[in-house]
Amino acid sequence: MLVPLSWLKEYVEVTLSLEELVARLTLAGLEVAGIERIGETWSREHVFVGQVLEVQPHPNADRLTLPLVDYGRPQPLRVVTGAPNIHVGDRGQKVVLALAGARLIDGHSEEVRYVTLKPSKIRGVASEGMVCSEKELGLSDEHEGILILPDDAPVGMPLQDYLGDVVLDIEVTPNMARCLSIIGIAREVAALTGQKLRLGEPEMEACGEPASTQAEVEIADPDLCSRYCAAVIKGIKVGPSPFWMQRRLSLCGVRPINNIVDITNYVMLEWGQPLHAFDYNLLHGRGGQTPPAEKPLIRVRRAEAGERMVTLDGQERVLDRDILLITDGSGPVAVAGVMGGLHSEITDETRDVLLEAAAFDMLGNRISSARLKLASEASSRFGKGVPPSLAPRAARRAAELMRQLAGGQVQQGLIDNYPRPQPSVAVTMQPERARKVLGLDIGDDDMERILTSLEFAVRRDGDSWSVQVPDHRLDVSIEEDLYEEIARVHGYDRLPATLLRDELPPQHDDSSLRGEELVRNVLAALGLQEAISYSLGDWRLEEPLLPQEGLGTGDFVRVINPLSADRQWLRRSLLPRLLLAARDNFHNDAVVRLFEIGRVFLPVEGSELPEEPLRLAILIAGLREQPSWLVPQPESVDFFDGKGVLDELSRRLGLGLSLRAEPHRGLHPARSATVLLDGREPVGFYGELHPQLRSAYDLPDCRICVGEFDMAALIAAWVEHPQARPVSRFPAVLQDMALIVPDEVTEEQVERGIWRAGKGVLASVTLFDLYQGPPVPAGFRSLAFRLAYQLQDRLLSDEEVKQAHSRIARSLASELGARLRE
Repeated sequence: MLVPLSWLKEYVEVTLSLEELVARLTLAGLEVAGIERIGETWSREHVFVGQVLEVQPHPNADRLTLPLVDYGRPQPLRVVTGAPNIHVGDRGQKVVLALAGARLIDGHSEEVRYVTLKPSKIRGVASEGMVCSEKELGLSDEHEGILILPDDAPVGMPLQDYLGDVVLDIEVTPNMARCLSIIGIAREVAALTGQKLRLGEPEMEACGEPASTQAEVEIADPDLCSRYCAAVIKGIKVGPSPFWMQRRLSLCGVRPINNIVDITNYVMLEWGQPLHAFDYNLLHGRGGQTPPAEKPLIRVRRAEAGERMVTLDGQERVLDRDILLITDGSGPVAVAGVMGGLHSEITDETRDVLLEAAAFDMLGNRISSARLKLASEASSRFGKGVPPSLAPRAARRAAELMRQLAGGQVQQGLIDNYPRPQPSVAVTMQPERARKVLGLDIGDDDMERILTSLEFAVRRDGDSWSVQVPDHRLDVSIEEDLYEEIARVHGYDRLPATLLRDELPPQHDDSSLRGEELVRNVLAALGLQEAISYSLGDWRLEEPLLPQEGLGTGDFVRVINPLSADRQWLRRSLLPRLLLAARDNFHNDAVVRLFEIGRVFLPVEGSELPEEPLRLAILIAGLREQPSWLVPQPESVDFFDGKGVLDELSRRLGLGLSLRAEPHRGLHPARSATVLLDGREPVGFYGELHPQLRSAYDLPDCRICVGEFDMAALIAAWVEHPQARPVSRFPAVLQDMALIVPDEVTEEQVERGIWRAGKGVLASVTLFDLYQGPPVPAGFRSLAFRLAYQLQDRLLSDEEVKQAHSRIARSLASELGARLRE
């Protein structure tokens, strides 16, 4: 947030130097990210406030004029200008005069380039200075004409003293949302420096009829709108806002538009309460008619699915039930807390205004903003929380400014619909516990002084205090919140550093962490990159990938205070966000190999807290390698690339991982499998992503192999210290076995059968050939294995090998219906 120091000083006396003020704000949680010194380059000897005494025509150029400018010296100065907003015969305008030697920005350059003004002759007429535009002074990019100052600008005053300012760029974090206003920052400065806050209750001078007879307000959804205040101002004249207001808005980064819109923006910056002004005469009543036929009806309700409206940016928006609307008697006139509608906007013809000041639910506002992909200063504030108590204050302040600056008549009173009043909050606090928690030796009087400076009302009652929380502090609800305020204002830098009284207890090694690290190292060595994704998201993103169909919000864990509308549900799977990461990686790379180790969150019936198992997810997609001169068109990955990763992970961890072909929701029905540990315990799934889901996640048309596994089960079965076996001194006897087996029998079943039947004499089993087709009958296939027979203590005889080979063949025939291929 941009905070002009001159505006801040209206509400609190700043007694610290700029450097000290910046340091105190930063240590209190309001980091000052930047400081802009407005007018730093305006020399007090060269740039002044001037007044045009007369304007003569240039003798040699029709488009140039010769203004004579008084700048507080005995002799006025005549200069040459081509500004279109100063004419022959003009007099009395207040302008900025720069003398030769002034350092200004080149108004004709697209870049910010400083030049030193020199005396010159322009079309034969000498000019010792110039009248300046906003761009030349560095105030804005406006260069069409010179800057015209207010009539009360003091002639001869150095411009640095008149318009110079310091603007603080303060990073306001969500927990400090109350500081998204000049008054909010002033409250902090007052507390940090011990100064008094100069803030009164806004008043408005009203006349005419009661506002309640001019319009009516209904709130259909009080859970999304806890308060709605409306003021009616009649007889206004739309025009430019005064210079001082435009100046402050510009310093805060807001573009001036007209006096009515500028007032709503000004009060929002001042108080932190977003406002909206409707053209009163364009609002419809219950019968669908506009004033004076009937008074307007303002109704706050949810949108209907498919309802449409055109917002102020000219875009037609398609709405749904999650979006809150402001409507009149005929339809939507604004997206609540986000943006107004084009139908009722303020124009030059507007004569009467209905002013809105409301309190909208911050989560509902985030949902509306995210769903419409529409952000504004108002939605930013409502999305962080705006206290309902601000609405009537800001409405009165803005209505009074409209009376003063737009000539309007404020109708008596406010329409204040407040169906769910904000309860007052009192927190019980124990000073002794505060000292213990903070580790700070601070007296009771100092703690009370700090809390009082932050507008808390403290009532002491022995060892227990009752602290009344001010209505603008939505963030304080428990005792520890008060401790934080005491530490923050007292100064985090003043908290004492205390050494431990005893040595740390012995630390025990954690084998599970070593197992996690080994998995990371193995996967990284195989070319996979680790991803770390958000654990919060939209439950609908992962539902298509979960094993169970028909899951809804009740099957996911929702956080109470989400950061944003699209991050309110804890994940049940790692894969959806890994797919989104792959989508982003595909923008820059054709080889995508990712893995993530993280926790998922599964609701437990009867418990407030979820189960949090640790999972491993892998994703392999794109090309097998980067294209090069050697391999200009690499092959794409397929099912077996990912299987190779699982095989290597199984080997390195000493696991007996195997695949059992089974369909899995979200995966290709013919290329998916359950991953088994030791052939029995399911520990995850692996396969190729279903083609229909590729488009759902905006992924390219290529094979994408994914898997998700129970990390705890893998680590529990990890053989951390494998036992070595000596290499046999005796040579192995190699025998091939070609078997014809039914198609439904897997290679894994055959291999396990071979090991069982040949236990004790087999050293290795390797599949080296697979064949289907004549002379193998239909429905069967041929599998050829190479068997290595070997003992540790002696050489096997030919007869022993022959018997073992026959025993294996007989066992496979009886168990799997396999027969030797002739």
